[in-house]
Amino acid sequence: MNTFPLITHCAPEDVLAYSHGKPISVARFLADVRQLAAALPAGHHILNACADRYRFTVGMAAALLADKISLLPPTLTPEMVRQLRHFAPDVFCLTDQPQSIDLPHCGWADLMAGRAPVAAGARTSTAGIPQIPGSRTAAIVFTSGSTGLPVAHRKSWGGLVRNVRAEAERLGLADGRRHSIVATVPPQHMYGFESSVLIALQSGAAIDAARPFYPADIAAALATATRPCVLVTTPIHLKVLLASGLDIPLPDLVLSATAPMPPQLALAVEARLGAPLLEIYGSTETGQIASRHTTKTAEWTLFPGVTLHTAEGRMWASGGHVEQPTPMTDELELVTDERFLLHGRTADLVNIAGKRSSLDYLNYQLNAVPGVIDGAFFMPDETEGDDGTVIRLTAFAVAPGMSVSTLLAALRERIDAIFMPRPLVLLDALPRNSTGKLPRSALQALAHQRKGPNHAR
Repeated sequence: MNTFPLITHCAPEDVLAYSHGKPISVARFLADVRQLAAALPAGHHILNACADRYRFTVGMAAALLADKISLLPPTLTPEMVRQLRHFAPDVFCLTDQPQSIDLPHCGWADLMAGRAPVAAGARTSTAGIPQIPGSRTAAIVFTSGSTGLPVAHRKSWGGLVRNVRAEAERLGLADGRRHSIVATVPPQHMYGFESSVLIALQSGAAIDAARPFYPADIAAALATATRPCVLVTTPIHLKVLLASGLDIPLPDLVLSATAPMPPQLALAVEARLGAPLLEIYGSTETGQIASRHTTKTAEWTLFPGVTLHTAEGRMWASGGHVEQPTPMTDELELVTDERFLLHGRTADLVNIAGKRSSLDYLNYQLNAVPGVIDGAFFMPDETEGDDGTVIRLTAFAVAPGMSVSTLLAALRERIDAIFMPRPLVLLDALPRNSTGKLPRSALQALAHQRKGPNHAR
């Protein structure tokens, strides 16, 4: 039976995490994992809602030891929780803070009461590091199905380990240095799960327990992080961080995902932070499969062993850590066997009066207008209104000090008139979720509320 270690750190005194600036050793981590594993309730499925990244990691590892499966839904709305209970009636919630989640709860503080002390400088052997069967289902992640019901995707421990080890090699985290990881994305999201939790466990890096969100919090976290330091974040976090005017401590590497990085933002990030910016490409279904250095190339390079091929009119990923051929939801163009271009999501393609564009392209042009802090286009599902007129694109923008007419004039310089938004709505903020994404449902709700004094048709 193939097994993979829970962690790859070499010594019990190695630092596995930092919490409020204080180091947490491998020995402490393993003791916490074993205590929590023994205290978890009987259910086979666990919803790990811990906000503290270290506690989330202990919960995930304890679930592995107890042969339980971590459920990672995209949201924690009441409807999603109801669907999780239908999917796994025995599910319980592990949390480190008050929650209104309608599930049986077990609190971190209660389960970890009376934590056994770990002597300072303890040098017990790491031979006791747990070995987990590669075939064991470590997590189930969910995507939105066409019927509105979440679709479950099982992730084996072996597949996850191969994935993040390939990522660590690509990012240079497997060079023997002890990197620390500061992340603005939650560990429950697939990107955060892979790039701020699992990659640390499988590369000898150290996790920062906090989840800084606002620019001041990010700057504070970077100031206390040990070097070399990786900032794991998103385009929207980076854009707001650079616009804050704060004195930002410099990381050694910036990693971004969840949305395409505008080239001009990538250039600004590297110039301001003095570190290379790399992007990760993947999906919930496949995990991470490619990366690029955005200021140097538009092409993505696949991870070792991963291949793309066309079948049934779609692009499919397979090989490497992708355990079965998986269709991609994006428009990809193969350049070589190992490189491809990303042309946006299939669902983002826009066809109006015979002209084609993509929401990604339109969003890029909107956000490139000087003075726009954030913006997004929205295309309704319907192609025609009740009166037979063509339904038009809507756009939402955060642009303090700009008027609708000024912004529309700037957009006319950038996009074809057929794709001009009607209406354009100015807002104080866009309803992005915790990873910086804008769910289509949120944009749809905004579109239904668009009639008001601050829009133009």
